Amino acid sequence: MIKLLAKLLRVLNSETQPGQISLGFCFAMIIGLTPLLSLHNLLVLLLVFIFRVNLAAFFMGLALFTGIAYLLDPLFHQLGLAVLTALSLESLWTSLYQSVWWRLEHFNNSIVMGSLVFSIGLFVPTLLLLNLLIRRYRQHVLAWVHKTKIMQVFKASKLYETYQTLSAWRNV
Repeated sequence: MIKLLAKLLRVLNSETQPGQISLGFCFAMIIGLTPLLSLHNLLVLLLVFIFRVNLAAFFMGLALFTGIAYLLDPLFHQLGLAVLTALSLESLWTSLYQSVWWRLEHFNNSIVMGSLVFSIGLFVPTLLLLNLLIRRYRQHVLAWVHKTKIMQVFKASKLYETYQTLSAWRNV
């Protein structure tokens, strides 16, 4: 747990753009909340590698949302059942189920459908909220930490100078 918190702070304090962090977390939300063996997860994984997302945020989000998914399965079932039994969508589901590719997706499973609708519905609000929170954290909390006496003493030390040198080598 402490290692996970340290990784989270390292990502938040890094030079990574807030959009890259929040996008990685939101893609992890889709994969983590939906059943793992679904075709749409391959598409999301492809998007993770196409777009420049922070992989550390992606893996942390994946661990978090995979754990939360089991608690939300009853909600996903109810939501998926409502979507699958909607009379206005009946012809759509029938035509999709007649295709082999859509049958492989398991959209007829209420938990798959509910979790996918839920995670896609939360994607944009979560992305915007995380961007805002990361920017606020960097403006207020991180700026305050850099102004504290302890941090200023640490930055003046030989240890910090060595750390900066090693960090520059790693980025080359």
